Amino acid sequence: MDQKHLKALLEMVQNGRMDLDAAMLQLKTLPFEDLGYARIDNHRCVRTGVPEVIFCQGKTIAQIQGIVGRISQNHANILATRAGREVYEAVREVAQCQYFEMAGIVVIRPEPVEKVGDIAVVSAGTSDMPVAEEAAVTAETLGNRVNRIYDVGVAGIHRLLHVREELFKAKVAVVVAGMEGALASVVGGLVSCPVIGVPTSVGYGASFGGVTALLSMLNSCASGVSVVNIDNGFGAGYQAGLINRMASRSEEAPRTLGAPGERSQVSMAARIRPVCVQ
Repeated sequence: MDQKHLKALLEMVQNGRMDLDAAMLQLKTLPFEDLGYARIDNHRCVRTGVPEVIFCQGKTIAQIQGIVGRISQNHANILATRAGREVYEAVREVAQCQYFEMAGIVVIRPEPVEKVGDIAVVSAGTSDMPVAEEAAVTAETLGNRVNRIYDVGVAGIHRLLHVREELFKAKVAVVVAGMEGALASVVGGLVSCPVIGVPTSVGYGASFGGVTALLSMLNSCASGVSVVNIDNGFGAGYQAGLINRMASRSEEAPRTLGAPGERSQVSMAARIRPVCVQ
């Protein structure tokens, strides 16, 4: 149950359209509902602003349908990740949804949401696009404006430099790369915003299924680079969304000077201004 549905429930009680017993019955499902094979966290959206995400890999079709059927009663823009077409077809039977095939994501009960800020999702190669799309679709569904910059790997560095102005506008960059994973360090050395590196399993034998790119990104000499797990586009998109929305709120807040001894409110851009002396 998200804040919208919780508020509507309380208003119905206040207006006499629902009695207390009926309201209490609905509230008993908070904070979770036990389906036997899954404990649905109905309270998560109230705490974090985002409904519980359904990780489809490893679940049966019947389990996915059961979880979707319950969560979709009280939530919108629900993400189901690692979803193939078979999962999509099954979800369609129980709820309205939209399928993003390359990202492997089903968005259940999709609703328009105002998008804010600017997240750059950058991929080294075309082969990295499925993971990049997982990050991009996740961020967009959660209300973030996303700029896709694909196939700009270090083997042709001029391609990245050609779009550097787009990178400079970003409040956070998600950099997706396999092979040796060097792109995260290169982007980290160009921009002043946080960079989230996503190593992918793309590569030949000695890439060890993405371990080489993971270790490369973890050992980046560029400041401001953090790293998520191999192929974890969802985790990167979610984290980028949190950073982007915080930065956007800080920019929208007016700068006010408090009384002596009080801290002034300044934008995030002001807080992270370079301190180097020219």
